[in-house]
Amino acid sequence: MTTRTNMDTSTTNTADTALLRILWLASPALPVGGFSYSEGLEAAVDAGLVESEASASDWITDQLHLGLARSDLPVVAQAIRAWRDRDLPRLQALNDWVLQTRETRELRQQTEQMGRSLLEWTRSLGDLDDGLCAQLQSARLDPPSYPVACACALAHSPGSERDCLIGFAFGWSENLVQAAIKAIPLGQSAGQRILARLAREIPVAVDHALALGDNERQSFSPGLAILSARHETQYSRLFRS
Repeated sequence: MTTRTNMDTSTTNTADTALLRILWLASPALPVGGFSYSEGLEAAVDAGLVESEASASDWITDQLHLGLARSDLPVVAQAIRAWRDRDLPRLQALNDWVLQTRETRELRQQTEQMGRSLLEWTRSLGDLDDGLCAQLQSARLDPPSYPVACACALAHSPGSERDCLIGFAFGWSENLVQAAIKAIPLGQSAGQRILARLAREIPVAVDHALALGDNERQSFSPGLAILSARHETQYSRLFRS
């Protein structure tokens, strides 16, 4: 005997739609290839700088506050506004800034590949109408960086900028924690403890990012750039960065 339940989905409200969209974009199942990058973490493990749960937790937390909160998170917030306003010159300026701040070949390739993949995913869902597709082409976001592409997908959500940035930061955190679990290696429980710490740190990082203007954004992580450059010729690698 088969029982069928008819569910009324007409009551789904705007807040539910916004939350689900943000969770969707933060999911490691999103087909953009984020799982294949460690953003220098694998090189830090090879150099002996990260070798335990404690050092991995410190390393990722430092990257959150010293890197992401000062660069990509404010770009995402500003690009969300620009996408919603269809301010294409602004989007081009933000995209150029991101590309110019990638200091190694691997980091540049990561943002380009993930940016293209995310925009293709967004197009496949029909979220970019024909008019916006034409404007996107004329804006010459070629290649689109991942933060600007992600902002495009988030701009179609009615969620607040703060919620969008929290989702973006959590997705980034989950990818790096998974990279640490594989590269060190660590157990799943250790990974969850690191995520618990990051969940406490992310709102602070997001609030800092939202307060930054154009002249306050920065991308200055020389140690990370050196590790990333070393990773390009590292003998054994699991990740593409």
